[in-house]
Amino acid sequence: MAKVDTAWLRMEQPTNPMMITGVLMFAEVMSVTQLRRVIEQRWLAYRRFRQKAVDSAAGAFWETDDDLDLDWHVQLTALPGRGGKRGLEKFVSQLASTPLDTGRPLWQFHLVERYEGGSALIARIHHSYADGIALVQVLLSLTDTTREQVKGSDLQRAWLKQDGADVARRVGAAQRYMQLGSRMVEKGMEMYRDPTLAAVLAKEGGEIGRELLHAITLSDDPPSLLRGKLGVSKRVAWAEPLDLEEVKAVGRACECTVNDVLMATAAGALRDYMIERGDRVDGMTLRATVPVNLRPLEHARKLGNHFGLVFLDLPVGEANPIRRVERVAACMTSLKNSRQAIVSYGLLAALGMAPTAVQGVALDLFSRKATLVATNVPGPSQTLYMAGCALREMMFWVPQTGSIGVGISIMSYNGRVHFGLISDAKLIPDPDTVISRFGSEFDKLVYLSLMSDWDSKLDGTGADSLVSSQALHALDFVMS
Repeated sequence: MAKVDTAWLRMEQPTNPMMITGVLMFAEVMSVTQLRRVIEQRWLAYRRFRQKAVDSAAGAFWETDDDLDLDWHVQLTALPGRGGKRGLEKFVSQLASTPLDTGRPLWQFHLVERYEGGSALIARIHHSYADGIALVQVLLSLTDTTREQVKGSDLQRAWLKQDGADVARRVGAAQRYMQLGSRMVEKGMEMYRDPTLAAVLAKEGGEIGRELLHAITLSDDPPSLLRGKLGVSKRVAWAEPLDLEEVKAVGRACECTVNDVLMATAAGALRDYMIERGDRVDGMTLRATVPVNLRPLEHARKLGNHFGLVFLDLPVGEANPIRRVERVAACMTSLKNSRQAIVSYGLLAALGMAPTAVQGVALDLFSRKATLVATNVPGPSQTLYMAGCALREMMFWVPQTGSIGVGISIMSYNGRVHFGLISDAKLIPDPDTVISRFGSEFDKLVYLSLMSDWDSKLDGTGADSLVSSQALHALDFVMS
């Protein structure tokens, strides 16, 4: 098993199972027989999914499961009561809280045959198999671009964008950093125990040393209701999707990216929820760990974990929605010009080789510096089909690590943007009340964009006048 994948395997904790959980909703009813046929023909075509993870003192490795039981891995289920969205969210929450059987290959599908006129499919796959980008691509390899099932149908054109030479360059850099990762972890742990070694680390390690120094010396995230002792129960929820063209329009008005707009929207939703729950948020900035893909998208089906992590500032203490966008965009620009992602990839590889005690200390150290995990995956721009059934909506959630108990996932599909939230039940027992705020927070950005001068960039100063003129209060009144 690759060292980075080993790190994710060993991060498993009762409070944070290392599973990527996804939900796919179909417009038509799919039978479990149809699903099992697709899984057998396409999913199991990946040899890795016939293998189970074995962790030993000598290291972790993959071992073929000669007794693979497809009936256990692909199960038919029914929602209690009337079912519906709340029933499905509750069922997914239970699955997200339940670790996979380590004696089997670490994946499982649950089919709700009848859900809102169609079907719903819940997938759980352990993070050690692959990262979110790869697993989404693998899941989509089970689909077709037409209702007829055609082997090898071209999904490349269905994707919103392709990564290119820049990612390939980062891959090479990541490999170089990985070679230095073990030494840097050792130095980093020494510095954690003795901060006076910081200058030595920066001098000896050059650029990688400075990046590691920056990560280690970051202050812990501030106390808030989104941090605390974790339990073993998860809660998930998802919002009504946004129109992708509207998100792009706001991005054009603010001269920033779609991702900047979406992350600022998430910050606004969290801010509103925290204020309602009595948290003091004035001037507060929370950090999110954000995965950055380090390989060309067309190589994603090779599985494995090939991403780094960066710390993104979420300005929940900023009242002006446009200033939140500006601050997120400025932080994103800074991160793009840094080596933080490829340094973290090298450190993850090193942790995969490190003793358990070192892994625990490092995980605790880094997870205290962020409050949540946030990820944004661009999906296909057209309707896809599985077993002849149209894929209507899709959502996924990535696991949290260490002491982090909140995760936000964003995925675009077929012209719409889907927001998902997963949280520890002790921190956010009612994720629906958070997720319901995403739409209204985005509406504020749309409203301010429409009210601004269309011939110039919408910035925080221009938005201040609109906010001070109580435009947002009028919007809140209209929406209520």
